[in-house]
Amino acid sequence: MKYDTIIIGAGLGGLTAGAKLAKEGKKVLLIEQHNIVGGCATTIMGHNGFKHEVGFHKIDGLDTEDFKNKILEDLGIFKNINFIKIPEFYRFKNQRVDIVIPYEYKKATEILIKNFPAEKKGILKYFKVILKIRKETKTIPIKMWQLLCLFPLLPFLYPNVILNARKTIGDFLDSIIKNEDLKLTLLATIKYYHDDPHALSLLFYAMAQGSFFSGGAYYIKGGSQKLSDYLGSIIKKNNGEILLNSLVTKIITEEERTIGVLYRHTSKKDEKEIRIFANNIIANASVPITVGNLLYTKNMVKFKKVIKNLKTSFSYFSIYFGFKKPVKQLGNKYYSTFVFHEDIWKTSELIVNHKSHDYSKRNFVFVDYSQIDSDLAPKDKSVGVINVIDYYDNWINLCDKEYKEKKERIASVFIDRLNKLIPGIKNEIEFYKISTPKTIHRYTLNPHGTPYGFAQIPNQAGLNRIGNISPIKNLYFASAWTMPGGGFTGAMISGYTSAEEILKKKNHK
Repeated sequence: MKYDTIIIGAGLGGLTAGAKLAKEGKKVLLIEQHNIVGGCATTIMGHNGFKHEVGFHKIDGLDTEDFKNKILEDLGIFKNINFIKIPEFYRFKNQRVDIVIPYEYKKATEILIKNFPAEKKGILKYFKVILKIRKETKTIPIKMWQLLCLFPLLPFLYPNVILNARKTIGDFLDSIIKNEDLKLTLLATIKYYHDDPHALSLLFYAMAQGSFFSGGAYYIKGGSQKLSDYLGSIIKKNNGEILLNSLVTKIITEEERTIGVLYRHTSKKDEKEIRIFANNIIANASVPITVGNLLYTKNMVKFKKVIKNLKTSFSYFSIYFGFKKPVKQLGNKYYSTFVFHEDIWKTSELIVNHKSHDYSKRNFVFVDYSQIDSDLAPKDKSVGVINVIDYYDNWINLCDKEYKEKKERIASVFIDRLNKLIPGIKNEIEFYKISTPKTIHRYTLNPHGTPYGFAQIPNQAGLNRIGNISPIKNLYFASAWTMPGGGFTGAMISGYTSAEEILKKKNHK
């Protein structure tokens, strides 16, 4: 059988692309090496009825200017998925500051000025620039040829984007604010985007952070698996197919264009590879794996060299908890609390903190799902997670015993720190499960175990990021590795855009 489109990988980008194409009547085959769909958008069953959110804590925006609304409406997601609004953006805490930042930017401005009155001018400047960049980027065409046509008008249509294209958020804050604790407060959520503020693209930070301040954030009741499963159901209901436990080993090409794939069942290692054909291939697999391992053509040689020189983003160490009671009963009032170590006095020390081998001093975030009706825990119990920036290199070259011992040792450090933040919580832990960058690599096959793809540094962000159309005819990319970038929002936009490119091509034939 020949398909219109084969999609390699069932992450959120692949699922969104598949759902859109199937909905429009295209014959879709989605091939996933794991035993469930979703990638980082999965929810796993834990001990005694607890469910644990693998990578999803909140989704930004959903205001009138949010591009995702088009996707959510088109695919019927608003009608079938229950989004719960999260009450506040975040709580930031170090030894000197303890402050709660709301989503609504006017209220956030008031609170920040009240706590840092000498920095009023800088605070106003921060929100002005962040929100203007966010507004401008929402109107930038994703199609590169449209941008080329608009080239003479770019400085007039997108003045803030052009002016700040090469800046980092760290440099921007240094130019408008002197108080280091205020800078740290504004950078509390940096782990959503990058590890080093002085390397993080101001444009990408503003796009995402501005979306939170404009539209707030939401959690999917019951977990992100609800969204992934729903997108998968669209594919199946429209005569598409999903193959799980199946690994694509090669993209087949002919005369510099893709014509199909080879794959094998991961549970049947001795079975021969299966050849299957399609008019189009969408790679939801990582771009480095796709161009480096799955195919070889003359047109890819130069592209491979480009990819090889791109910087990959960071990963995470996580501890998933099941608690005997709702954590909010212990006095915790906030959904997400970002804790910075007392030794961090300025933004330039953040990257050192993230790369430190002393985990007792690393910054972390604790997400308390008992603050909302998450539907993740048995009655009168709750779940939560500690999340820490980490790197794959910290976990390789360890034997199984060393790996397990290191996991438990670091988990013990953070459990003690969590107990200091919320006294008594240690006694309420019913069980916990640990994830490292190696865990993410094992389930996603992403290089370095990163969920975010290429790092969002200025020369890899915005219009400098890899697009969805590859140098090979009929091959498209749909993942966090491509434009616009990491996170659930980026993956969904990437997948939807790839599907639109295929539909446009077919409609013009």
